[in-house]
Amino acid sequence: MADDEPSVQHPPVQRKVIHVDMDAFYASVEQRDDPALRGRPVAVGGSRARGVVAAASYEARAFGVRSAMPSVTAIRRCPDLVFVRPRFDVYSGISRQIRAIFADYTDAIEPLSLDEAYLDVTEDRHGLGSARAIAEQIRARIRAETGLTASAGVSYNKFIAKLASDQNKPDGLCVIPPHKGAAFVASLPVKRFHGVGPVTAAKMERLGILTGADLRDRPLAFLQAHFGSYADYLFRAARGEDHRPVRSHRQSKSVGAERTFETNLSARDALHAALARVAEAAWVRIDRSGTRGRTVTLKLRHSDFRTITRARSFPVAITDQAAFLAIGIELLDAQLPVPDGVRLLGLTLSGIIGDNDDDDPDEAQPSLPL
Repeated sequence: MADDEPSVQHPPVQRKVIHVDMDAFYASVEQRDDPALRGRPVAVGGSRARGVVAAASYEARAFGVRSAMPSVTAIRRCPDLVFVRPRFDVYSGISRQIRAIFADYTDAIEPLSLDEAYLDVTEDRHGLGSARAIAEQIRARIRAETGLTASAGVSYNKFIAKLASDQNKPDGLCVIPPHKGAAFVASLPVKRFHGVGPVTAAKMERLGILTGADLRDRPLAFLQAHFGSYADYLFRAARGEDHRPVRSHRQSKSVGAERTFETNLSARDALHAALARVAEAAWVRIDRSGTRGRTVTLKLRHSDFRTITRARSFPVAITDQAAFLAIGIELLDAQLPVPDGVRLLGLTLSGIIGDNDDDDPDEAQPSLPL
């Protein structure tokens, strides 16, 4: 190439992301396996006398029953609620079936828990022509192979794909192309944004911020003054921006999961139930990566965003989910009580034994329509 010949600048490849979220997963599995439960309000976990709801069917949700809710509150809201003991081995097996379907379309799979995952389908492995077509085929295969329904959001980044998957639930599909992303975000209530819990939503309401459009209209300096380090995320989210890649959870320095709750938790039973779900999501990633480690770290964020971490290390590797959770509960109990409430819990395994990280080249792929 001559010195004065201009170099050809190729536009960046537009990422295509699908967020797949199973519909009321645990409760739907129970209704699938027991015809007597179909059409009835079902709560997985807890009991009529005590405990905490781990998951609720859509019939139960219509009465306001939610996960992490004390059983006595759930019964008060829905007197006909049917409680079912959880079967995590069954849920894990079905999750593996679903993951195998994902793997037929892409290697870039980022599981968030047993029942949801991000997929990067920028490369059209089967020549289906669009990310929408891929999502439709995945949903159809999930229904055919498991008898369950899934909702999916399709967009150009993870933030909007996750919002979109919730738009037409249950058994729905929502596609948000790049030219509609900012307007879609602007139209939504901010309480639907991932990471904006009731406390933050209430603070925003006091500041006159009710929608994505309201948030977009506030300058970064204003957000920094009121939300500190959280402001950068809010500023980008309000504009539909999210540059995070979909990352397959391979062996790494640490593997874990965390959850932000819709309502702050303070009751011991509710916190234990929530941590069990976090541990379960983390162990899916740990198993998938094939890693084993010696250190368990608990992350706890208070309602005022104060965040602490506590860890325990052992001379040998932690080899099963039950031990992983038991250590997490010990670390959590040492922090109780928390009268101000907990908005986030995380659990991570580190001190990884062995190192089999694969290369992760950023190869350009042909652009695929949404």
